[in-house]
Amino acid sequence: MKQSRIQKFILLLFLLLFIGGSLASSFTPAPAVAQADTPTATATATATATATTPATSTLTVTAVQPNSVSNLVDTELVVTGSGFFDGAVVVLTGLGGLNTTFVSTSLLRANLAAGTTPGGYSLTVINPDAASATLPNALTVTAPAGPTNTPAPTNTPAPTAFIRPLLVVNSYGASSAEIAPGENLAFEMTLANAGQSRATNIVATFVAGSFTARDTGGVQALGTLDPGGTIRFWQPLVASRDLAGQSIGTLEVRVDYTDFNGTTYSETFALTFPVKRTPTGSAAATATPTATPTATATSGPILRPQLLVTGYEIDQEQLEPGMGFTLNLTVQNQGNADAERVTLILGGGSTTGGTVDGTPVPGGGLDGASGDFGEFAPVGASNVQTLGDLAQENSLETSMALIVNAATEPGAYPVKVTFVYTDERNNSYEDDQVITLLVYKRPSVEMNFYAPVFDFFLGQPGSLPLQLVNSGRSAAVFGNFSVTAEGATFENNSFFVGTLDPGGFFPLDAIIYPEVPGPLDLELSVNYTDDFNQPQVLTKTLTINVIDAPIFEEPIEGFPEEPFPEAEPEPETFGQKAWRFILGLLGLSSGVPQPAQPDFGVPGEFPVDGPVDVPIEGPVFRP
Repeated sequence: MKQSRIQKFILLLFLLLFIGGSLASSFTPAPAVAQADTPTATATATATATATTPATSTLTVTAVQPNSVSNLVDTELVVTGSGFFDGAVVVLTGLGGLNTTFVSTSLLRANLAAGTTPGGYSLTVINPDAASATLPNALTVTAPAGPTNTPAPTNTPAPTAFIRPLLVVNSYGASSAEIAPGENLAFEMTLANAGQSRATNIVATFVAGSFTARDTGGVQALGTLDPGGTIRFWQPLVASRDLAGQSIGTLEVRVDYTDFNGTTYSETFALTFPVKRTPTGSAAATATPTATPTATATSGPILRPQLLVTGYEIDQEQLEPGMGFTLNLTVQNQGNADAERVTLILGGGSTTGGTVDGTPVPGGGLDGASGDFGEFAPVGASNVQTLGDLAQENSLETSMALIVNAATEPGAYPVKVTFVYTDERNNSYEDDQVITLLVYKRPSVEMNFYAPVFDFFLGQPGSLPLQLVNSGRSAAVFGNFSVTAEGATFENNSFFVGTLDPGGFFPLDAIIYPEVPGPLDLELSVNYTDDFNQPQVLTKTLTINVIDAPIFEEPIEGFPEEPFPEAEPEPETFGQKAWRFILGLLGLSSGVPQPAQPDFGVPGEFPVDGPVDVPIEGPVFRP
C-alpha cells in the first residue's frame, strides 16, 4: 500500500513537471526568437550583396565598332566598356556567343562570321562570374544588294562593281495598225530588266498628251521584275483629236521603281504611233471599217532606236575627294532602228526646240547645264559630247574626264546620263538613265621609324622603333598595326590601335631576329573598316640591312710573357764598408745593401706624378 502511494506520487510529480514545461514554452515571448535569428540573416544577406555589388556596378558596355557590318565577310568587332574579366564572352541576342578575345578590362575583340542573318542585334558581355551587361541595338547586320549569279550578256564589257536594275522597253503596240484621232484603242507594252539586280515596286504612269488613259486612271502597279525577265501589261487609251493632220502620235510613259536597298529610279519612254490620215468626202465613212478587222494587239513593232548604257567603269581603283578620273561608257542601240546625231549629256539635259513633225525649227539647241555637278564635274571638256550615228544592235565606247569635288563625303552617288538623238524620219528622242559612282575616304597615315636604325646582326635580336601617325584632318579608327618580313622572326610585332586623333601617333617597338644577311624588307600594315563596312588594309615597305655577327679570336699559344728587369748592384765604397763594420759592432744590420727593384704599383695605392707629401691610400676591399 505504501509502495503504491510512492508510485502515484512519482507519477504525479512527472505529470506536474510536464505541464509546467508546456506552460513555460507557451508563455515564452516569440520576439526573442526572432531577434536571435534576425541579425544572422541580415548579416548574411548584407555580406552577399556587398560582395557582388562591385562586379555588377562596374561591368558596362559603352560601344561596339563597327556598329553596322555586311554579312559578306567575317568581321572583327571591337567592344568597349569597363569591368571586363579575362574569359568574358560577347553574346548577340538571338544568335549566341562569339569567339571573344580579352584585350583589357575595357576592351574585347569578337569575330562575327560571314552569313549572319541580317537585322539588328543587342550585344551582351558575360563575365566568368556570371555578371552581365547589355547594350541594346548595338549592331546592325546588312545583306548585299542584288543577286550573285546574274548571267552577263554576251555583248557587254567586263562587269564592274556597280549593280542596279534597269528597265527598258522590249516591245509595244496598239490594237490598230494606224491610230485614228478620237478612237479608243488598247495599248500593249512589254518591259524588260536589262540591269544586274531585281527591280521592285514598279509603277507605270501614262502621261496625258496625245493619248489619254482610260479605266485605270493612267497608273499601273506591276510588282517586281528579276534581271533578264520581262513583264507584259495592257492599258486602254483614247487618241486625242488633236492628232488630226499629224503623221506621228507620241505616248509618254514614265516607269518608277526601286532596287533591293530602296534606291529610287525613274525611266521615261516616248513611244510613237503612226496616225491615220483621214481622207475627205464620202471616203471618210469607209476608213474605220477597213482598219478595224486587221488590227490586232500583236501588230508589228514600231520602228525606233533605243540607246542604253550597257556598262561603265573608271580608271581608278577607288574614288576619293579631290581625285581626277576617267569615266568609260559602253552605249548600245537595242532598238529596231538606227539612231542618228546622238548626243551624250552627263548630268542630265534636254533639247530646246529642234524639230516639229520632222520639220526643223530655228532656235533649237541642247540644255546641258541644268544637271547636278556638286559632286562630280567635267574637266578638259564640257559635259556634252557628240557621238555621231549608231546603227541598231551596234555599240560604241566613249569616255569623259571628271573630278571628284574635294568637299564630297563618302557614299554612293547616282549620276544622270541623257541621250538626245533622232531616227531616220527626223523624230527626236531623249533617253534618261542613271549610273552610280562610289566615293571612298581612306585615312591618311604615315608608317615609319621614329628613331634612326643601324645595321642588324644575323641571328641577334634587334629593336625596331616603328610608329603610326594619323596625318589626316579627321580622327580615324584603326585595327591592328603590325610588321612582318620573310626571313625573320618577331616578338611584339602586332598591337591594336583604336582611335587616333589628327596628328596622333601610335608606337610599335617590335623585336626582330634576322635569319638571312643582306637587305631585308619589312612589311608594315594597319587595317581599318571603310565607309561601306568593308575591311581594308594600308601597307608600306621599309628596308633594313642585316650583316654577319663579328667573331673574336684569341691567340692559340697565349700572350707572350715579358721578363721583369733585374736591378744591377752598385759598387760599394770603402766608407760604406767601414760604416757596415761599425754597425756590426753595435749589433745593427750590417748586410750588403741590395739594389732597388722597379716599382710596378702596389695594390691599394695610386701612382702620383710629382712630389707627394702625404701618401694617398687606395680603396680598401673587405670581405
